Amino acid sequence: MPINITMPALSPTMETGTLALWHVKEGDNVAAGDVIAEIETDKATMEVEAVDEGTIGKILVAAGTEEVAVNSVIAVLLEEGERASDIGDVVASPSPQLSPQKGEGAKAASAPPPHSNSPSGGEVGTSAPGEGTRTFASPLARRIARDAGLEISALAGSGPKGRIIKADVEKALREGVPAKTTPTKGVPLATGMGAPEVRALYEEGTYEARPNDGMRTVVAERLTEAKQTVPHFYLNLDCNIDKLLAARADINASAPKDKDGKPAFKLSVNDFILKAWALALQQVPDANATWAGDSILYHKASDVAVAVAVPGGLFTPVVRSAEAKSLRQISAEVRDYAIRAKSKKLAPHEYQGGSSAVSNLGMFGISSFAAVINPPHGTILAVGAGEERVYASGGEIKTGTFMTVTLSCDHRSVDGALGATALNAFKKMIENPVMMLA
Repeated sequence: MPINITMPALSPTMETGTLALWHVKEGDNVAAGDVIAEIETDKATMEVEAVDEGTIGKILVAAGTEEVAVNSVIAVLLEEGERASDIGDVVASPSPQLSPQKGEGAKAASAPPPHSNSPSGGEVGTSAPGEGTRTFASPLARRIARDAGLEISALAGSGPKGRIIKADVEKALREGVPAKTTPTKGVPLATGMGAPEVRALYEEGTYEARPNDGMRTVVAERLTEAKQTVPHFYLNLDCNIDKLLAARADINASAPKDKDGKPAFKLSVNDFILKAWALALQQVPDANATWAGDSILYHKASDVAVAVAVPGGLFTPVVRSAEAKSLRQISAEVRDYAIRAKSKKLAPHEYQGGSSAVSNLGMFGISSFAAVINPPHGTILAVGAGEERVYASGGEIKTGTFMTVTLSCDHRSVDGALGATALNAFKKMIENPVMMLA
């Protein structure tokens, strides 16, 4: 019988994704393992492979369609001897455009399958409060309205048959439509304030409104949740990095060069920081912890994430077992992550998990800052710029290069004294980098 090709879950928290591109068309023969489509989430673009051989009998979701629910049918594969007429029952499956809301389980209302020529990929019906009529809206329009706290049934649709589309929601946001008292999703500026109320504070034409994409929405939600639910406290130290800079210069100078004079590697200060923090977590293993509600997880390896800024947000790819890797290995891995993060080519397993993270804004000239913990991590180390400072030593006035680091701790899993012990272990290795090589 025909085989359903469904929207894959690329991460444990993924609910919907965008079907970015089809590599096949109806009638094409495929073999198991052939790449047939590309799926985009807020974090990555992943390839979808055929799980069996056969012929693409029907494509149910057009390329470019957003808000495609996980496990919904996106295409149908015909086995040998089957014909397109055999897929009638499959086409009648629930529309892939219906995305279940959090807390409502995986149930979605049935709707006709989207047509391939529909620019917004189908329509979603919702009942207006107190009315027996249904409001039809595209999935993208419904998501934007939900994020902004708009009552979508109050909007006028300009799409086919009065359907509400993205342009209608954006118009309502510009002109002001009463918002829900409590937005169902998204991060309001303040309690009870939705997008229209915020816009009403400013004169029209004095700003440019840029709708949030999936990445920015997820970043806003996760970090708002972190600051509201994770009891942060902060510890900071100044580290003398003169020896580190000298060691880095010596190591980089010794790097072999190719025929064009390009060195085989070039270590950064951040590579030393990652290594030192990974080793510090091994020296103070109780600080290598994450809160799990009914227990605290104490991790054996130092899986340290590194914050990588990309347009519209950031990734936190994880360097696994960083304590066991050389500086060159860490450098190469972080550089590869940074390149692929900017093109959203990281796989979910590369940026999920870990017990701690490092965020370095030193290259921007920032002296010090306190970073927000990225759950479920128990800590995050914020690193400032190396600066020449005057200091006293043995009754003499000297100058040296110092770097301020601030450790944010989740007080549920890492107490003050424990965090301070780990931060001091880090300081000792940063100030004496030869200890990292022992």
